[in-house]
Amino acid sequence: MKILVLNCGSSSIKYKLFDMTSGEVMAQGGIEKVGIEGSFLKFTDKNGGKIILEKAIPAHEEGISYILNILTDEKYGCIKNYNEIDAIGHRLVHGGEKFASSVLITKEVIEMVEECSHLAPLHNPANLEGIYAMNKILPHTPQVGVFDTAFHQTMPDYACFYPLPYHLYEKYGIRRYGFHGTSHRYVSQRACDILGVSCQTQRIITAHIGNGVSLTAIKNGKSVDTSMGLTPSEGLIMGTRCGDVDAGALCFIMEKEKLTSSDLLDLINKKSGVAGFSEVSSDMRDLENAINEGNKRAMLTLKMYNYRIKKYIGAYAAAMGGADIIVFTGGVGENQWSTRAEVCKDMQFMGIVFDEEKNKGERGREIILSKPESSVTVMVVPTDEELMIASDVRIVLNNR
Repeated sequence: MKILVLNCGSSSIKYKLFDMTSGEVMAQGGIEKVGIEGSFLKFTDKNGGKIILEKAIPAHEEGISYILNILTDEKYGCIKNYNEIDAIGHRLVHGGEKFASSVLITKEVIEMVEECSHLAPLHNPANLEGIYAMNKILPHTPQVGVFDTAFHQTMPDYACFYPLPYHLYEKYGIRRYGFHGTSHRYVSQRACDILGVSCQTQRIITAHIGNGVSLTAIKNGKSVDTSMGLTPSEGLIMGTRCGDVDAGALCFIMEKEKLTSSDLLDLINKKSGVAGFSEVSSDMRDLENAINEGNKRAMLTLKMYNYRIKKYIGAYAAAMGGADIIVFTGGVGENQWSTRAEVCKDMQFMGIVFDEEKNKGERGREIILSKPESSVTVMVVPTDEELMIASDVRIVLNNR
């Protein structure tokens, strides 16, 4: 079974084509700057080389058509025609309370996702563009939606509700939903596979640390708490998002700076976090370079960043009555060994005995970073959301 996974953003389209029979990744790449001047497709060719093809891509439908043309191209392609694609999996950001699992996309499902768009106005409409395009290009090929929020629908009510007037929940659905669910689900399952234990018996804290950052507490295979909320701006310090901030401070800033609600959203989502506070960059590599040059604000930013992660790990261990496994993933979690070291420093009270020498310089591979005597296993597991989506597609289709 060949499954094409699509992740459509507001100005991007990422894709991976899997042969689920052999487990092979047949093709992968993405289009950047959809609808913007200078758009291009970047992908990996048959020999592992990186190819960049510049082309005007005015909208998602044209972008997906171009991707399909490359997949069937005589020079770059890996399939002979579109009909070799058995199914399509879509990453969908927000399913609200309507979806607790991945689903076959139907007209009714599309309508429900559209109804959730007010909860993720920057993401859901773009995700839907991929579905609309595929309905036109491959109308008879089954499509499956895999939701970022679905994994977190198991959170208990006391963990997911905000102490705001209840009628706001009833009217607008204001509550914590969480994101990165596909990643948290994949790395928690993969960690248990590596260790030869069942997810159903473990207390796991997964730390997805990249430009977006979220932590999830997973008890007996179910998400019981997560750091992102109604939107991805709650929780940890991120590349350009502020994470947890006193709501009163935001009202104060709005008044003093005479900001509109749109201005405030732009401030907390695009101008804050690592980039906003350090005034260096949202890229942790740039921040580390600035630290090496003696930039004191960059040093403070990294301390704040690491401290917030450590604090959430402690909170989630308390919520679950301890932790058995801690998993680092995401671009920073997988590659920035100094953040892992700082987060795990002085955590012996939790039963963590961290192997600092083993961790030092370690990047981008599955590895256990705790010592054998540690009662908590600390690991790195590179995430693979696309594989998780493809696996869900196969399961949904087999259960039809």
